[in-house]
Amino acid sequence: METEKLKVLLKQVQLGQLDIDSALVKLRDLPFENLDDFAMIDHHRALRNGFPEVIFGQGKQPAQVAAIARRLSEHSDKVLVTRVDRAMADAVLLEFPELVYHPLPRLLVLDRSEATEKKPGVLVVTAGTADMPVAEEAAMTAELMNNAVDRMYDVGVAGIHRLLSQTDRLWRARVIVVAAGMDGALPSVVGGLVSAPVIAVPTSVGYGANFNGLAALLAMLNSCAKGVSVVNIDNGYGAGYLSSMINQLKG
Repeated sequence: METEKLKVLLKQVQLGQLDIDSALVKLRDLPFENLDDFAMIDHHRALRNGFPEVIFGQGKQPAQVAAIARRLSEHSDKVLVTRVDRAMADAVLLEFPELVYHPLPRLLVLDRSEATEKKPGVLVVTAGTADMPVAEEAAMTAELMNNAVDRMYDVGVAGIHRLLSQTDRLWRARVIVVAAGMDGALPSVVGGLVSAPVIAVPTSVGYGANFNGLAALLAMLNSCAKGVSVVNIDNGYGAGYLSSMINQLKG
């Protein structure tokens, strides 16, 4: 949408419908916009990175989230807000009802883009059912970025036969996101079975010595399987974004 806005302004200047000073006034909020001194909205993120700025909801006031989302929606067909609990979602939706709340991954989403065929290749895997909130954050992020996402949940190493019965799906994937808590062993197993890159996501699921995901994080960082990269604890969004970047590579 930003590219189209620039083209329209340039055309208006060329046709004499708009003078240069007026065009500059219209362009002043394109790189970034100071929103009431609580947010500097990056309107050029999509031009630089291929996807609009994403709002991290945790720690913000609902009114702030709603204001940022509304301004982003004026520049983009897609808006994503992460880390949104039910109370915040209800408050934000009162001010900006066009958003849709997804409680499991705790996401607020706006997607007004035209329906297009999504590119297959992303597979999201979890060790257990308790890892699904993080996995769904990854899956829905990748889907919003025009990827078709396959899901394979609750196939952890405690019952490895569940994973081994799905090897055909593993081998079809171009990139695999694996979310696991507890001992964090599943990404290493998956990495040893496939030639595709594996994005490991440690989750904070586990008993005390899991240290809120630190044990899983260290296990994944120490993986002996090749082709395994690791994002931060519970960072489903980061994993989903990276999976899309890999899946959308040409070739």
